[in-house]
Amino acid sequence: MYWTLELASKLEDAPWPATKDELIDFAIRSGAPLEVIENLQEIEDIGEIYESIEDIWPDYPSKDDFFFNEDEY
Repeated sequence: MYWTLELASKLEDAPWPATKDELIDFAIRSGAPLEVIENLQEIEDIGEIYESIEDIWPDYPSKDDFFFNEDEY
């Protein structure tokens, strides 16, 4: 399983919190790339509820990881 910013961005509008099956359903209905669906299918399904993309990809960068001044834009 591998994630990129582009792949993870396909789940930004997902109905969080969600189960693995709900996320897969959302990815299919929203036309996400096959890699997103495959990554979701590789998650061990223990009935867990995922609150955000960070629960699936712990290294997902937050706004604090980017070095720019929002006031300039």
